[in-house]
Amino acid sequence: MLKSTTEKLAPINNICLMILAGTAATAVLVYTKTILMPFIIALFISMVATTLAEKMKKSWHVPYTLGLIISFLAFLTLIIASLLFISNSIETFIAGADIYTDRLNDTLDWLLGHAQKHGININVNAQFALDAAAKLPVFNFVKSLGGTFMSIITNLMLITLFVIFLFMGKATDDKTSLVGDIQQQISFYLLIKIFVSLLAAVCTWVVLASVKTELASMLAVLTFVLNFIPNVGPFISTALPLPVLFLQYGFDWRIVLVLCLLTAIHFVIGNILETKWLGKGMDLDPIVVLACLIFWALVWGVMGALLAVPLTAIIKMFFEKNETTRPLANLLAGKYSFK
Repeated sequence: MLKSTTEKLAPINNICLMILAGTAATAVLVYTKTILMPFIIALFISMVATTLAEKMKKSWHVPYTLGLIISFLAFLTLIIASLLFISNSIETFIAGADIYTDRLNDTLDWLLGHAQKHGININVNAQFALDAAAKLPVFNFVKSLGGTFMSIITNLMLITLFVIFLFMGKATDDKTSLVGDIQQQISFYLLIKIFVSLLAAVCTWVVLASVKTELASMLAVLTFVLNFIPNVGPFISTALPLPVLFLQYGFDWRIVLVLCLLTAIHFVIGNILETKWLGKGMDLDPIVVLACLIFWALVWGVMGALLAVPLTAIIKMFFEKNETTRPLANLLAGKYSFK
């Protein structure tokens, strides 16, 4: 009788233990993100660099160690170039901040005057609206990004140190183990994602530069970064240039043209090319991806949103290896089988 009761309570005990473990793990992630987040980024860079080094060794007979160095230097160049693009764009923005403020005031003045001309009663004082627009904290926010860049540089140095130690710690080439399987799948996903994000960024820059959009380089870099956020990222990167174009040209045909072209670019890259190259991707249910995106964004902010898919995929792979947690892996995959 006692044994039967214990067997019935076993699943409930397992669920309670998993809830407690999940809560404790979340608390650890929050309080250790200053060190853990750069380490995770370094780990992903190490995975991709290792895969690229192996490809170079097989295809071009490049020594494995040299391939690791080349791959890491390529990542470092990409990050530094992105920072330089954003820095130059911010300097341009700061230099023309007064011009943007005047344009915003003129646009609001035009909108209020046009509304009154057509008999639309707006229950707001025009001068109050103009004064409020002039005091918007957007410009001060952009000017304060200098401190953020110092933080990024500090994290970059920490990531570089972690990557060096990870390269030094490569002691096994066993691809049949769980670690080897994780490295293979995550590195493949990240390589495809980097390529399609670069493609989206280049196409975005071409479209914006063709209509002489200010801050085109920064918007292209943001497109590259935001493309790592599933579903939400491409939508944000499509909408980001619209306020800039509005401040430049007002209500103009260029806004419609850019919106249509960027929508088409993200549709083709995200729904056709990326789907074709990735196949099932990380084998995660779309609803689970959205939920994990929210969770990692709450835990690690923007960087958590960028890394949400590979982090969740790694957790799913670990769950699949244990009989107790395998139902959770099925849930993450959208199979909803708890047998």
